[in-house]
Amino acid sequence: MNEKALRLGTRRSKLAMAQSGQVAEAVQQLTGRPVELVEITTYGDTSREHLAQIGGTGVFVAALREALARDEVDFAVHSLKDLPTAQPDELTLAAVPVREDPRDVLVARDGLTFPELPKGARVGTGSPRRMAQLNAYARSHGMTIETVPIRGNVDTRIGYVHKGELDAVVLAAAGLNRVGRIDAVTDFLSVDTVLPAPGQGALAIECAAHNASLAAALAELDDPYTRAAVTAERSLLAALEAGCSAPVGALADLLADGQIVKEMRLRGVVGTTDGSTLVQLSTTGPVPETETQAMALGRELAAEMLAKGAAGLMGERAL
Repeated sequence: MNEKALRLGTRRSKLAMAQSGQVAEAVQQLTGRPVELVEITTYGDTSREHLAQIGGTGVFVAALREALARDEVDFAVHSLKDLPTAQPDELTLAAVPVREDPRDVLVARDGLTFPELPKGARVGTGSPRRMAQLNAYARSHGMTIETVPIRGNVDTRIGYVHKGELDAVVLAAAGLNRVGRIDAVTDFLSVDTVLPAPGQGALAIECAAHNASLAAALAELDDPYTRAAVTAERSLLAALEAGCSAPVGALADLLADGQIVKEMRLRGVVGTTDGSTLVQLSTTGPVPETETQAMALGRELAAEMLAKGAAGLMGERAL
């Protein structure tokens, strides 16, 4: 039986191709159908502006979603942290596979860890969220660092350090794992120091809502714990009305007693990029069993953060 290949839409970056390749393999095993990668260029890939200026959320996603809507691809893989928080009706988030390491990592010269960085160290990151937390940590530990906005793929960013242009860069562990560059890491930043972006380390597999049989097949790759966690994190983000250009960090993790998972803890942070003010709170509740429960966890924490002054830290938002 010669079944038609499933077309998987992906961005062209090395990281996106690696992520999509892993999903393609899993889907091939699951369905017995061949999967071909269809490379799509997105505005986020071609624009040279800083992410904060091009509106952050959705710039890497829109072209993939348009290809799905036009039936040029059957399904698409996104980094979940790039997805806008509102889900369009015509598309279904078919699966959120088991999450990779959600942490941020430091790639520094001379094998330095973050606390070992010299006075005035130049640390590259394009993320206001990372800047806010790195600067707050430095401030509270008597360090002086300068955060420098950068863009570019993993190799470009690591290159700034190896060429001596920067003392260090901060990247996501998950991305380095997926492209086989985790050996470049000089320090894994504890989530107690830097909370990741909502959904960081997780992938989103999306298909057209009307394609029920494909959605059902892809759902086999879904990890309910990861989905509950990222749903809570993204609900927090949505309730704070923040795009991914806002300095918001969030992480939901499971608290287990031995082998038995008892509760889910959700932590959130928002701050000014210079790190002078941070609002950081957490809440713990039963592990959500429905999307509604997971969203409620996020909204509750967002309400507490807003009550503590988070809204004033978001920076100016374009209406």
